[in-house]
Amino acid sequence: MSLLIVGVDAGGTSTRAAVIEGTETVARAGGAGAVMRSGKGLAAATTIAETVRRALAAAGHLRAGVLVAGVAGAGREAEREELRQALRGEGIADRVVVVGDTELALAAAFGGSAGILLTAGTGSMAVARDPAGVVHRAGGLGWQMGDEGSGYAIGRAALGAVGRAADGRGPATGLTARLQAATRTDSLDGLVRWAATAGVPEVASLAPEVLTTAEERDPVAAEIVNQAAQELTGLVIRLIPHFGGSAAGTVPVATNGGLLKPGISLYHLVMQRLLEDSRLAPRDTLLEPALGAVHFASG
Repeated sequence: MSLLIVGVDAGGTSTRAAVIEGTETVARAGGAGAVMRSGKGLAAATTIAETVRRALAAAGHLRAGVLVAGVAGAGREAEREELRQALRGEGIADRVVVVGDTELALAAAFGGSAGILLTAGTGSMAVARDPAGVVHRAGGLGWQMGDEGSGYAIGRAALGAVGRAADGRGPATGLTARLQAATRTDSLDGLVRWAATAGVPEVASLAPEVLTTAEERDPVAAEIVNQAAQELTGLVIRLIPHFGGSAAGTVPVATNGGLLKPGISLYHLVMQRLLEDSRLAPRDTLLEPALGAVHFASG
């Protein structure tokens, strides 16, 4: 009988689980986001376990052989161990492996091979595994110090553009009406009050509205999206030197995250810019990070 593996990709917006038996994915489930923070392992584990149980039930099982959870915020060993212990207490797998969500996605994209993974969702970063197996990062410093091109950065830029338009310091933009509708506010004052208490996920949730407004040829929104594409491309470019200077066109690049999927305008702008660099070989396949669990399950 094949080892039953559950792979989990948990981020700020959602948690996704895939049940893998042999080489086949037999069930999937989605749930609320789960970000790991020190001292919050039980809360994250509860959310993850709920999604895993639904995926296992869909596959006709109660327990997995191995649970591999790639979780945002689980980059340090202290947080990993806290979450690992909490997930063990849920009784959903014989063995529990906890890694960072980016590590899981990198494994899903390239296995153990070299390449660059660009991620843009609520936050943003690029991670590379070089030909020697060493992992390097660009970005990923959080909403205060980084996350350029992310959903948060796009939403924050749009709020700023609306404020400047209201003051007459910037051009009028369709973002004003669009953001008021999205936040269910009926005036600029209402939007100001909303923004004053909005957290990072709430601001990031405005990104799709900005993309839609840009597609309607609003120049202010279009400039915000173009800037995001430039910033995200820059994260990838920063990592190219780790692959040496002689392998033109052979550095594979995969994309991940809610803002970098086929059909989304930002994705196509980023892909266009990546294709313009002769050193890169961007892939247009849709990544399913949870499937990276297979890479870690035998360790």
